Amino acid sequence: MKKFVSTLAIACFGGFAALSGAHFLFSDFKVGSQTSSPQNAPVYHLTTGNTAPSAFATDFTMAAEKSVNAVVHINTTSEQVNNLNYDPFAEWFFGPQKRQQNYTQQGSGSGVIISNDGYIVTNNHVVAGADKIEVVLNDRRTYAGEIIGSDASTDVALIKIKEKSLPFLSYGNSDFVKVGEWALAVGNPFNLESTVTAGIISAKGRNNILDNNKRPIESFIQTDAAVNPGNSGGALVNTNGELIGINTAIASNNGAYQGYSFAVPVNIVKKVVSDIIEFGTVQRAYLGVNIQDINAAFAQEKNIKQLTGIYVKGLTVGGSAQEAGIEEGDVITKIQDVTVRSVSELQEQISKYRPGDKVSATVLRNNKELNLPVILKTLDNTTRLIKKSEIVNKNVSALGAEFTNVEQQDLARLRIESGVKVGKLSNGKLAQVGIKEGFIITSIDKKKVSSADDLKERLSNRSGAILIEGYYPNGSRAYYGFEL
Repeated sequence: MKKFVSTLAIACFGGFAALSGAHFLFSDFKVGSQTSSPQNAPVYHLTTGNTAPSAFATDFTMAAEKSVNAVVHINTTSEQVNNLNYDPFAEWFFGPQKRQQNYTQQGSGSGVIISNDGYIVTNNHVVAGADKIEVVLNDRRTYAGEIIGSDASTDVALIKIKEKSLPFLSYGNSDFVKVGEWALAVGNPFNLESTVTAGIISAKGRNNILDNNKRPIESFIQTDAAVNPGNSGGALVNTNGELIGINTAIASNNGAYQGYSFAVPVNIVKKVVSDIIEFGTVQRAYLGVNIQDINAAFAQEKNIKQLTGIYVKGLTVGGSAQEAGIEEGDVITKIQDVTVRSVSELQEQISKYRPGDKVSATVLRNNKELNLPVILKTLDNTTRLIKKSEIVNKNVSALGAEFTNVEQQDLARLRIESGVKVGKLSNGKLAQVGIKEGFIITSIDKKKVSSADDLKERLSNRSGAILIEGYYPNGSRAYYGFEL
């Protein structure tokens, strides 16, 4: 009897366990087959619910709302001149022919309001040579814009509209921007107003983007936020809605976005804007060194223990670096405690200062670290700050000529609308390229020149290649190019 009862109890327990296991197994199988079936409808979630977001979610709405109202659409109009070739056969059969053809060129871009009283930052290439600037706010209000100043070397320009109490973006700090963090590009690509795209910071310190004839200061922030034609001059902002760069260029084989875009760091922008407002032109400081980046092979050749830094190949006689005690063969690793890893990053740090400013340079010499105080100078080894009017006068003086307005009868005889006559020549740029006295300048870089004041305006704040076109009194057309 005892054995029978024990056997019965064991059998009942085993049967109960088997039934329970089968029940749970069957239930799990049913649930699993339902959730994995592609035939079932997806589960939808309301976007307006009160469910707390994931700790890893990134919300761009606040940064976008702060940015779109502070980013403007810029439309430009410029009057261009095409000097036509002289055709004596056409004049023989059809009479006197016009020598100049005027046409209107239009462009567009973006800009960023940086103060409530109407100061707007954009790219130099957006407004360069513009005769008329139209600024359209995000709320569709339209204003005439005035160029306050520009800098081709950094491709930054400052314009202004007459209005108060405007929304504006606050400056961030581009030195603190890190590769991999989120960023938003805000602008007007393809005339699509108030467009916001998102991406990450892909790299810093990019160079070889601008025209090398302009003595470029390049240390671009690279991002994969979509940027297209029309975005130039727009804002690159962080997730706090702070301005960290001005979108400037894209790397593309077809002229449209292909994954890489570049922005001028905001710390450079701040310096350029401050100089333009105070002096009318940028105060450029130079370290006075001939430098190069360091790679593994070069480091081994020069017995340099680390690859971070910039190698000093040579020094400008009487320049800032030489007077500070920097020597050929030194490796510059920091400027004002900011680490510099490449030539472009060194240029970026130096570009934030004016001639006469004192900075600390950290160098490695024989693999030992030294901190040297450096007083920065201009390209001609002075610490003097200059005004815009001085640059204009300097550029005009460099031409080495006197200029007079052209008589109406001469304009009629040559069948041109306007120009400036080259008077007495001295040893300057015009004489060096072969221009003779009496030559009538009709355009500079395809921009019409009507008076001596026009000529000065075309040469204001200019550097790099200049193209001058015009006619001699005998009707022959000529054009000359040179570096200013």
